Amino acid sequence: MPLTDVVLRRLKPETKTVRIADEKGLYLQVAPSGGMWWRLKFRFEGKEKCFALGVYPEVSLKEAREKRDAARAMLRDGIDPSANRKARKTAEAKAGSDSFEVVAREWHVKFSPTWDSVKYRDITLRRLELNVFPWLGKRPIAEITAPELLTVIQRIEERGAIDTAHRILGLCGQILRFAIATSRAERDISHDIHDALPPRQVEHFAATTEPRRLAEILRALDGYRGSPQVKFSMRLAPLVFVRPGELRHALWADFDLEAGEWRYLVTKTQTPHIVPLAAQAVAILKDLRPMTGRGRYVFPSARTSARPMSDNAILAAMRRMGIGEDEMTGHGFRAVARTILDEVLGFRPDIIEHQLAHTVKDPNGRAYNRTAHLAERRVMMQRWADYLDELKQI
Repeated sequence: MPLTDVVLRRLKPETKTVRIADEKGLYLQVAPSGGMWWRLKFRFEGKEKCFALGVYPEVSLKEAREKRDAARAMLRDGIDPSANRKARKTAEAKAGSDSFEVVAREWHVKFSPTWDSVKYRDITLRRLELNVFPWLGKRPIAEITAPELLTVIQRIEERGAIDTAHRILGLCGQILRFAIATSRAERDISHDIHDALPPRQVEHFAATTEPRRLAEILRALDGYRGSPQVKFSMRLAPLVFVRPGELRHALWADFDLEAGEWRYLVTKTQTPHIVPLAAQAVAILKDLRPMTGRGRYVFPSARTSARPMSDNAILAAMRRMGIGEDEMTGHGFRAVARTILDEVLGFRPDIIEHQLAHTVKDPNGRAYNRTAHLAERRVMMQRWADYLDELKQI
């Protein structure tokens, strides 16, 4: 039964440490010395963890439950409350709670679990620690000006690291937009300085658009005989042409198979996006659901359902099937779709860009919302799926 204030006031220490349960993972730990500590037990990424919520009676039962609910809200958003607290303390030891570094570390804790790899998460934070925090870390994020940010980015440019300069400017933009969403800044100043940097050299992902070879690749993907997760992900990838990390981290909760929709947050911009699902994509997911539908991830790891499958799983499978690294990558399906939808199937470029989750602006310079041209995009995605079926027959 849940705890009450009366029960708490009557508690006496015993000869060994005991736990007095409340509800939803909250309990009071009572030591033989008489000390009493609120704790929250939870699971994150398949591991059981414990989160300290304060000392009783300084923290009352009501306050402990409020803290518990706040921590559980973080968990629903994919945030480890323990890691979030550690990140805040690390940054707050150096600066105020609204400083660029504090906000940046909060942003990293919240969104990095959705990224493709642990290595990329570490590299991203290290880039900020080396290139931004020393100059802007302690500054209140709302007070940073465009010229200040440009000076920091130009230091990177002067080293000849043009691509890194663009990447870090993009990271700063994401952090600033997170600050806006959490009421600690009013605008994203990174937009003001994009044109002040030299253009970056674009690296094109391998993607085959020659019809006969593309047809061979598609047939090979359909015929893969490895693990179900990899098999179904490779069959679905060409139909939805999302970023590989977004496909690997797909959650069953984000799919509405009856409506034929997949709604999720874009990894690069953390903005809502809708993927209309063609009938072929819905059929694949319905076939897969009995196998992985009880878990969180659509494509879980072969070792544990608490994590998505490896970021190298699709590439490794392609290489085993003889699909060369110069012919196709997981990301390459995006380039294939962009080219063929435009040049072969004749769809409008802005509709294609919407579906690729690229930023598309209206005549007044405002970014379109996620539902823009949704009806046309549904038609396009079904025509695309039908075209791929036709292609496999040649």
